[in-house]
Amino acid sequence: TPLPQAAGTSGSVNGSLTTHVLNTATGLPAAGLAVWLAQLEEPGLHWTELGQRQTDGDGRCLSLLPAGQVKAGTYKLRFETAAYWEGLGYASFYPFVEVVFTVTEPVQKLHVPLLISPYSYTTYRGS
Repeated sequence: TPLPQAAGTSGSVNGSLTTHVLNTATGLPAAGLAVWLAQLEEPGLHWTELGQRQTDGDGRCLSLLPAGQVKAGTYKLRFETAAYWEGLGYASFYPFVEVVFTVTEPVQKLHVPLLISPYSYTTYRGS
């Protein structure tokens, strides 16, 4: 049987949060892109920063929230796209990309990929 949502704080939770960023202009992973993670805190509706990582050589952040640290709630990933594109010699229409999502089942593996170009971005719930 699935664990109840309130179990997000117990030691038996095995959910995790990862991301992968792909540069669709080149078809290559977006390595070295800064990613910030925050959680929406209530009451007061303010964001609490949980950490910052950089994508690895394959464009991945594999441990944004390690197994056992995912809780039900609303989260935000902020991708620092302007600095990434400037490092490649391009201007970016989007100075950053924020992806806000809700975790309802913290025991699941969560993967939030981002596809970027200097003038567009796309995200989806991955597996």
